[in-house]
Amino acid sequence: MGFYVLGLGATGTLIAYHLRAVLPPSQSVTLIHRSFKNAWVAHQRCKDVLSVETGGVIQKCGGFQIEVLEKHDRPGAGVTFNPNLTRDQTPNYVPPADDVHTDPITAVFVTARMLKTTNLLSQLLPRLNPSSTVVLLQNGMGIFEELVQQVFRNPETRPNFILASNTNGAWLKGTGHVVCAEHGTLEFGIVSDPRKRDFEASLIAETKPNYERHLSLDDITRPGDPLYNQYRGLRETVAALNSLHALGAKWCPIADVQNAMRRKLVVDAVIEPLTALMGCRNGALFRDRGSTNILENICKEASELFRRQLEKETESWVDALGPDVDPSQIPVGRMPLELEAEHLSEEVRQAARRRGNISTMLFDIIHSRPPEIQYLNGYLVDLGKQLGIPTPVNSTLCDMVYMRRSVPENRRL
Repeated sequence: MGFYVLGLGATGTLIAYHLRAVLPPSQSVTLIHRSFKNAWVAHQRCKDVLSVETGGVIQKCGGFQIEVLEKHDRPGAGVTFNPNLTRDQTPNYVPPADDVHTDPITAVFVTARMLKTTNLLSQLLPRLNPSSTVVLLQNGMGIFEELVQQVFRNPETRPNFILASNTNGAWLKGTGHVVCAEHGTLEFGIVSDPRKRDFEASLIAETKPNYERHLSLDDITRPGDPLYNQYRGLRETVAALNSLHALGAKWCPIADVQNAMRRKLVVDAVIEPLTALMGCRNGALFRDRGSTNILENICKEASELFRRQLEKETESWVDALGPDVDPSQIPVGRMPLELEAEHLSEEVRQAARRRGNISTMLFDIIHSRPPEIQYLNGYLVDLGKQLGIPTPVNSTLCDMVYMRRSVPENRRL
């Protein structure tokens, strides 16, 4: 079995390094580049060896395969990178047929920018099938819904999806060289199966007391299962993720992962746009009344949205149970304490104190890249429209970030 990594920024480099470090040689790890030019530059700078620096100590890992998403006529194909190419040869290079891969992809870890994810996975679509697994390891929310609506519309042919919330702080020092600035966790969960397989069945096993119940790989599949081949890739992907102990990896119920993603969304929805607008490092926030007021208002809006969202999800679940169930006996929309506004506010403050680096959105603004505000505050605005709840502060921040980007650097005073 092989694992692919799509997106080689700080998170992608970190994931690829640790996958290669813990997996046996029989399980390949393939780095996907969008172009031969990108692959050539990366090869010249790091020779396809990834480095992770922690506390000044650098560890290296090689043995990766390299594929490129261009220079072929077959949709979805990947081309093996030829390290003997010169820079001048890359624009006109025609790969031999043996270097063009159209075989199915068992598992792909997506760490690319969300703005590019839909297009990139559309290119890979011919190699993804119901036995494939897509792991989404990105900041923000809404990309899964976007992919389901635009790329994987048919639930019967849709790959398995894993969502993850990553709090490991890292930044890219150079091509293939990532610096771990802060140890965190990597919580992940499997999205509910459209084919109705229960990946969390062991959590409700009445034969065991609650303290002995835990998620089990055998709930995904096991040898002897008639659908073993269809779910084997998902099982092995979960096992691979669980082995990333250095990243604090933990398989959790999908509802818990979604709550972790909501919490991190709020952290980023406050810190990212404010630092981008003010041109400051993360730790400079919340020393004044203005940024503190914005912090509190964003947390209030987000908490109210999450409360109503959870209520609607519970109501839909109760309705699906049928007329024999008394809804009054079910706690509708139980709100986790960590999603209350005051808890979200404190989590944002703690994150700002820990992070002295430049935020991703400020980096985007400085380098004239489109900010991914639509997957942060924009997600909350869209959710508010769906639920009929106003989000004036988040809406204003979206407008201000778009306005900030529209003014070129040479026109700012």
